[in-house]
Amino acid sequence: MRLGNKEELLSTLERIASVPILVVGDIMLDRYVWGKVERISPEAPVPIVEVVRIEDRLGGAGNVVCNLATIGAKPKVCGVVGADEDGKSVIRLFEENGADCSGIIIASERPTTLKTRVMAASQQIVRVDREIREDLSAETSAKLSRTVDSEIDACKAVVLSDYGKGTVSSELLHVLSDAYAAGRLGLRTRPLFVDPHPRNYDRYQVMSAAKPNRKEAERASGQSIKTIEDAFHACEMLINKWNSELMVVSLGEDGMVVRGANSPEGLHLETMAQKVFDVSGAGDTVIAVFTSALAVGASPVTAGVLANIAAGIVVSEVGTAAVNLTRLREAVSEWSI
Repeated sequence: MRLGNKEELLSTLERIASVPILVVGDIMLDRYVWGKVERISPEAPVPIVEVVRIEDRLGGAGNVVCNLATIGAKPKVCGVVGADEDGKSVIRLFEENGADCSGIIIASERPTTLKTRVMAASQQIVRVDREIREDLSAETSAKLSRTVDSEIDACKAVVLSDYGKGTVSSELLHVLSDAYAAGRLGLRTRPLFVDPHPRNYDRYQVMSAAKPNRKEAERASGQSIKTIEDAFHACEMLINKWNSELMVVSLGEDGMVVRGANSPEGLHLETMAQKVFDVSGAGDTVIAVFTSALAVGASPVTAGVLANIAAGIVVSEVGTAAVNLTRLREAVSEWSI
């Protein structure tokens, strides 16, 4: 299968500039507490971390938004944060990244999802989560669904970033399904790209594409993935299960596979990473780049190659990180089949 060429890939990157993309899903705040360890606590056999700095980053659907912004797209985000200081921090970070966050709903009944990672010597010592994973209240869910429905036609693609925190409800999925049935969403019109979560495997109704990782694809399809052929088979099963036009499965050190609903063969892309330090957030990068490429008319093959190159960049960095357009251009220029 022809993988395109550098000119085609670079041209796609240029066309991505300013393309409007709607991101819907679970918004999180990733807090990194960076420090150093020089001694063990006398109170318990645990390291004492002396804090050097604290850094807040956007996580979950927010990381997809960051990746879209840093490659030049114009993201708008629809989701929920709490009526708390962390919620204010999330909105500030979105604004700093140039994202339109007018679709964010502030819910007084739940806190902003916060994941605090304590880091020392580039290693994660512990992670502390503060979250509520129950479904949104009926009022908040209805408001979010109405907001999403009103924003679909103003974008060129939609990303549904599902982390199982309660944002993705049956009501929201019905809104997207109805939009698909009406021709407002579709691979050739306005792609709907889903990052699936086990919580909703049996609730997804229709989509343009989905990107489960190996473990998620195995669980959703019931197919053990030990070979590339296994991965292609899992893709076929999930295409049928979720009424998807396209399936992308990330396989860690084995790269990723892409398969279309009407394609007799799939595409296997080997990993581009030279060293892997941290895979957190890599899936968000793949979705952001893949969706942006589809939104400007690129083929699934071209979108897959660009997304694979971008993933190879971010896994070489510590912590959740967004791909930089300049670095992505450089990596594409260095790319060879």
